[in-house]
Amino acid sequence: MQFIDLKAQYRELKNSIDSRIQAVLDHGQYIMGPEVSELEGRLSAYAGTKYCISVASGTEALLIALMALGVRQGDEVITTPFTFVATAEVIALVGATPVFVDVEADTCNIDSDKIEAAITARTRAIMPVSLYGQPANMDEINAIAAKHGLCVIEDAAQSFGAHYKGRKSCNLSTIGCTSFFPSKPLGCYGDGGAIFTSDDMLAQAMKEIRVHGQEKRYVHTRVGVGGRMDTLQCAVVLAKLERFDWEVAQRLRIGARYNHLLSGKLPTVTQRLDRSSVFAQFTVMVEDRQRVQNALSENGVPTAVHYPVPLNLQLAYKDLCRSSGTLANSDRLADCVLSLPMSADLDDAEQDIIVAALIKANRC
Repeated sequence: MQFIDLKAQYRELKNSIDSRIQAVLDHGQYIMGPEVSELEGRLSAYAGTKYCISVASGTEALLIALMALGVRQGDEVITTPFTFVATAEVIALVGATPVFVDVEADTCNIDSDKIEAAITARTRAIMPVSLYGQPANMDEINAIAAKHGLCVIEDAAQSFGAHYKGRKSCNLSTIGCTSFFPSKPLGCYGDGGAIFTSDDMLAQAMKEIRVHGQEKRYVHTRVGVGGRMDTLQCAVVLAKLERFDWEVAQRLRIGARYNHLLSGKLPTVTQRLDRSSVFAQFTVMVEDRQRVQNALSENGVPTAVHYPVPLNLQLAYKDLCRSSGTLANSDRLADCVLSLPMSADLDDAEQDIIVAALIKANRC
């Protein structure tokens, strides 16, 4: 059993993926080839934004977004400690201070009710994470940001394809950033990512920053990075878009089935009624996690932990961050979350085996 079955996905899309890759090999434009602009057009239309800027990774997307906003040393960016390290990493890389606000105990997303208390004169932006594939309380977060003159960057690395009150993730704030890491709901075969915005000036800045700050060849108007998504990776994502709507529907069905099978047996991450989750991970909360993991492994069920150490406790960030209030939920969740196999090709029989093994292991 695979934790994420990319092999099954490839078998279904083999002809399209192989054809798309061969086309790149034939024309030889491996950097900024025609597939790059084709993908950006397809993705911006999907998300409903004016612009999509493809970049080298989800991390690079966040970094370029912060650079375009002019976030720098002495500034603060409010975010969550219960996420992958890239969220705080990019804040530190531009010289700013990550300010951590606790998450909701049931959704694992940043608690919007606690954000305003974290705002200071140094705050420049809010960076909520759409964790496990479900957007945070974006309307509330945007309202707080507007009140204080701040920008909002949605870290949507795990949530491309999800909805919030009828709008797509990546089109819920000033800037949305996603990742095409292979394990994501829409993934390539290496690193890749994208930035979404409808702001003309920010889009132009981000386009320039991703190519070393170039306005035109060898004319550098701003400090930039080598942040382009290569043409081969764009080709893979274009092929995968062919069945992406089906995959999202499958993820919704499989996630709902997990919730049904585990109802009353184990707590799971809550999905709010006004939004959807693409279940980048399906996550439960267990006691004595290592014992449960070991028992599942013995039964051939792979698992993962997203994430075992909150960012405020990571050695690299202890002296670089500031915490606003207690982070009790983040601390507790880090000790008990457990992610189960999840992909669009997971069948009901496999899911039944996973759930039965989990319930048995949890009772032991």
